[in-house]
Amino acid sequence: MDFNTPTPENERSDIKPASSAIVATKPTTAEEVSGPRRLMRSKIDPEERALVRKLDYYIMPTICVMYFLNYIDRNAIAQARLNHFEADLDMSGNQFNTAVSILFVGYVLMQVPSNMLITRIKPGVYMSGCMFLWAVVSACTASVTSFGGLVACRFFLGVVEAPFYPGATYILAMYYTHSEMAARVGLMYCGQLLATGFTGLISAGVFAGMDGLRGLAGWQWLFIIEGALTALVATLGFWLLPNTPDETHWLKGEERKLIQVRRERGRFSDALAGATAWEGLKQAFKDRRTWLFCFMQMFHLSACSFNAFFPTVAKTLGYNTTVTLLLTCPPFVLAGAGSTIVGWSSGRLNERTWHITATLSVAIVGFIIAASTLNTAARYVACFIFPVGAFSANSVVVGWTSATLSQTEEKRAVVLAITNVFGHIGYIYGAYLWPDTDEPRYGIGFGASAGFALLSICCAWVMRALLIQENRKIRASTSEHVNLYSY
Repeated sequence: MDFNTPTPENERSDIKPASSAIVATKPTTAEEVSGPRRLMRSKIDPEERALVRKLDYYIMPTICVMYFLNYIDRNAIAQARLNHFEADLDMSGNQFNTAVSILFVGYVLMQVPSNMLITRIKPGVYMSGCMFLWAVVSACTASVTSFGGLVACRFFLGVVEAPFYPGATYILAMYYTHSEMAARVGLMYCGQLLATGFTGLISAGVFAGMDGLRGLAGWQWLFIIEGALTALVATLGFWLLPNTPDETHWLKGEERKLIQVRRERGRFSDALAGATAWEGLKQAFKDRRTWLFCFMQMFHLSACSFNAFFPTVAKTLGYNTTVTLLLTCPPFVLAGAGSTIVGWSSGRLNERTWHITATLSVAIVGFIIAASTLNTAARYVACFIFPVGAFSANSVVVGWTSATLSQTEEKRAVVLAITNVFGHIGYIYGAYLWPDTDEPRYGIGFGASAGFALLSICCAWVMRALLIQENRKIRASTSEHVNLYSY
């Protein structure tokens, strides 16, 4: 469970748990003022453990592969830039930056309406359908012949990709407890990081072996191949991706009941009755914590704006195109491992603020090194440090948001969409922090990223203070055995 569970005497061992599925209560006691936070082990009965394993077996591989392809298609443009892409489309100045940025305009516009809708329809079917559409749009990018056509494709790619990430986190929140969320989001996010790394390997092979084949440039083949693979996985997603527990064919009746028990057990004392989509929107907008999480995520993802320009930055190391693309892979493989470990640690220790502070501080160190030297070895080491730090915080932020603002399913769905919207606004202006005129040092981009990471850390500490106050109010209002917020 992702919350503190105090008792009238703050820590009584004779109180029985809320459900027979839990043998011992949760990980931490709530010592908000100054006391140490002690770890207590929670024992899960065999039935619940078997259910979690089954959920992991069905849900996690499907979502991870989908998210892998989501970023493969989105970031193909970063690799295409190294294969005479701009010259073929007669692009100049900041037009490439605009093509990167415009995707997030469509992405931002669609997020909240999509997650308001997803609570009213079958989420697995909806997301698989959107995935098939983005596969078609991505493949169609191979046919563009001008900057205007590219901008149109990128905008619509953002529109059809928008439902996936907040929708995926909504599905995870529907099946997993609060303490299980961070590790699962970290694993899902690992798919994105591996995509960013392995797309370099894929691109290197396509550019070396298919450039000019049948009269098509290597970058055109890249969009076609990746779009076709995405369409195949989207088709499988209609059968593999879960809908609500009552509508998921691979769940048994007892498993559906246990999922409901787990959800009820994790409800906070301020949980509300079911709401309409519009009521969920109002609840999210009225909660000041929504906006603090929004800014936390916006600053965090602004610090990750180097993502679409990583091959360009790697090119400043002075190697040819093939070697440059190969060099982009290892840093993101390490970042994927870091994201998974940090997510697991955050859930295990039931802690958020220090995990965000530590990871983003590592990123700041990497940004400073990268901006302060052009030495090849030092710069490549920095290219390992800042992705690991910057990306590892994401699962903690998303898991914390989902757990804290889950008073109703509708509110949680809207909040996950709103925070993701704010986060991706950072990508819109972040695309202009890496102009060609700042090559090879890219001091503007690295300096701004360090500043954004620091601001995200500040938001985490403000949120921590707010939740400590909320927990004090809850404890003062009742002597019952209740769930408190984690921070």
